[in-house]
Amino acid sequence: MKKTTFKENFLWGGAIAANQAEGAWDVDGKGVSVPDICTGGKFGQSKLITPVMDKEKYFYPSHEGIQHFYRFKEDIKLFAEMGFKTFRFSINWTRIFPNGDEEEPNEAGLKHYDEVIDECLKYGIEPLITISHYEAPFGLTKKCNAWVSRDMIGYYLNYCRTLFTRYKGKVRYWLTFNEINSATEPIGAILGQGILNDLKNPTPFMEQPDLPEQRYQALHHQLIASALAVKLAKEISSENQVGNMQIYAGSYPLTPNPADVLLNQQYNQMKNYLCSDIQVKGKYPYYFETFLQKEGIELIKEPGDDDILMEGKIDFISLSYYVSSCQSTDPSIGVGEGNIMGGANNPYLEASEWGWQIDPKGLRIALNDLYDRYQIPLMVVENGLGAKDELEKDGTIQDDYRIDYLRKHIEQMALAVEDGVDLMGYTTWGCIDLVSATTGEYAKRYGFIYVERYDDGTGDFSRRKKKSFEWYKEVIVSNGLCL
Repeated sequence: MKKTTFKENFLWGGAIAANQAEGAWDVDGKGVSVPDICTGGKFGQSKLITPVMDKEKYFYPSHEGIQHFYRFKEDIKLFAEMGFKTFRFSINWTRIFPNGDEEEPNEAGLKHYDEVIDECLKYGIEPLITISHYEAPFGLTKKCNAWVSRDMIGYYLNYCRTLFTRYKGKVRYWLTFNEINSATEPIGAILGQGILNDLKNPTPFMEQPDLPEQRYQALHHQLIASALAVKLAKEISSENQVGNMQIYAGSYPLTPNPADVLLNQQYNQMKNYLCSDIQVKGKYPYYFETFLQKEGIELIKEPGDDDILMEGKIDFISLSYYVSSCQSTDPSIGVGEGNIMGGANNPYLEASEWGWQIDPKGLRIALNDLYDRYQIPLMVVENGLGAKDELEKDGTIQDDYRIDYLRKHIEQMALAVEDGVDLMGYTTWGCIDLVSATTGEYAKRYGFIYVERYDDGTGDFSRRKKKSFEWYKEVIVSNGLCL
């Protein structure tokens, strides 16, 4: 038998986020998070931000999710049946600190995650916890516009200290912020930073007023908070391993025109390297300082911030990888439909139903690119295909297109490992169907497990295994040899 490429302790698994899966949005003292005021899905509604909640007029998908809060034991049992070595999930900040600025945590929230973590450990599944996954407390948005304020660092560290202390000895792997580099785009201000500049009127999700100087100031505060969290985690337990989590938005020059090549280099610097340069190397890169100067943005720093960044470097890089795009200086070429980080479509690639271009080889390029640049371990913690799965008459879901997508990406990961990349693990995105973060709908499905819930409000949340369930089980048991 051929020897597998992946290391013996490779962390195979899947990933979800609390606001997209848990539901139970106001149970056991949980407070309101920014996703809780975002509409979507039902009756054809587009996704809106509605600071004044109107449940008669709008549907709020995070309020229901897929009922994972109530069904986590059933879900984790299914993950264990697939053979998961790790399960990446997030703690919902407002379950622990409902408004975000309390001194003492909500015990009921902590107990819930006690049970989730213990259920993972019962099956030998390593918890991989995202501390903040697009779940800023809405109370802090109203109080100080969230991460625009430096006060958020203290609130976040109080939250981190609570988690690191409570789950010491049970959780070793932590991610400080989900897709922290999303702050380079306006969408990141809402999702990742909880910044809302209109608290009076419902606004389309992608059209909330945006001020770049706010986003980059907020990013500075998040980077300081992340570095301090790394230091805190090590102080509380020497076993803690803390990584960042970033989007890798693969990118190529559209043509060999040197102008396109230069534009692509600049894109990669600002989109794919900025945060990891800071979090791995411990300092702001020269190109970002130049960018700030050209844009007339002056970051407000406190004495000692540079030392904090240098002292709080991460242990590993984790990344989401879904799409790639091309950079062009031709003004007649527009942004591709699914390219939320910008860029034109690649004429050599096919796309998903939502316009996300599919580029498996780009994952090998990404892994080699990051490992060459940083020389620390990597983990792919989001990768998957959103598709409209159909329930057959016999109750099966024949998602061969998902198997094909994942197979091709895993093959490229194996080649990256053969290239010499130190790869720790792979967690597919939405290992179970959940609410889409960008569109707020159930129809865009990612999972190995079908959840019977639909955008018209029907469905009983029951679970069904898709064809890909048994396929991924075989991938894991063979450690990536059987694809």
